[in-house]
Amino acid sequence: MRLMTSDQLPTTQQPDDYDSPWKEAIEHYFPEFMAFYFPNAYTAIDWSTPYHFLDQELRTIVPQSAQGKRVVDKLVKVQLLDGKERWLYIHIEVQGRREVNFPKRVFICNYRIFDQYGVPVASFVILTDTDYNWRPTSYSYEFAGCKHTLEFPIVKLLDYEPRMEELLASDNAFGLITAAHLLTQKTSDNAFHRLDAKKQLILLLYEREWERDRVKELFRVLDWFLELPKELNQQLQTEIQQIEEGQKMKYISTFERYAMEEGIEKGKELGVLEGMERGKVEGKLEGLEEGLMKGRLEVAQRLVAGGMSKAEAASFAGVSVDLL
Repeated sequence: MRLMTSDQLPTTQQPDDYDSPWKEAIEHYFPEFMAFYFPNAYTAIDWSTPYHFLDQELRTIVPQSAQGKRVVDKLVKVQLLDGKERWLYIHIEVQGRREVNFPKRVFICNYRIFDQYGVPVASFVILTDTDYNWRPTSYSYEFAGCKHTLEFPIVKLLDYEPRMEELLASDNAFGLITAAHLLTQKTSDNAFHRLDAKKQLILLLYEREWERDRVKELFRVLDWFLELPKELNQQLQTEIQQIEEGQKMKYISTFERYAMEEGIEKGKELGVLEGMERGKVEGKLEGLEEGLMKGRLEVAQRLVAGGMSKAEAASFAGVSVDLL
């Protein structure tokens, strides 16, 4: 039985976070990412050889301040089956919208990487906007008989919307991730619909015979996408606990993350108060730091009390395991 009516809580009440789950998903499931969205490139890569994310190299070429928060960029070094080393530039327009200069931005990033490191670069683009007709696939310029062109493959997530059943049945992690993104967009104006969508995805995840770590990681990604107001999370918490008891498994979920956020916020308050009592700028900074650590430690202790291992709790809350 629902605790609130739709007129009491008509929307999700906060901006959705799309970029964080995409970043985490690509890092955890990069081979599946390529297999799902760019199968031709996937088949050319030698997956028996380790691949490497080149975040530091990318930052020197494309500063975060220049690309903004609504973009997810990844630069990955891979080895092909023919033994050649290549770099892949992954560009995701998060909450994207039609932009005249977008193809030029992809072109510039591709060229800068090539110019800086002297290796061929393939650019792959994921478009997450809701404009069905916007599909930029190239950039070129021509002058005085010279022509320079970059063509790049794109994936439009909107194309998967009619294939929701296929997404939910897929064994590839990005089937569920794509479904989660689309459902996040679709339920942005109704928290109850989002609650139902999130519950459906969690049930599907729990029904899969996947390893515990895979389920736990995907749970975090789905949770990040389908953010709910705290009032409805309390309702979902009870239902998830019943699911976990039936499955006899426990995963990091919304509720641990909320505990962490609340602990950090509490720590910030403690730190500011302690700093103010000292009456000095240095005291405020030291108090803030100390308060943050107290908040994190409190969260870790609650997670351990809830059945999580000390190592997992320490990693999740950002504290040393020696403190537990």
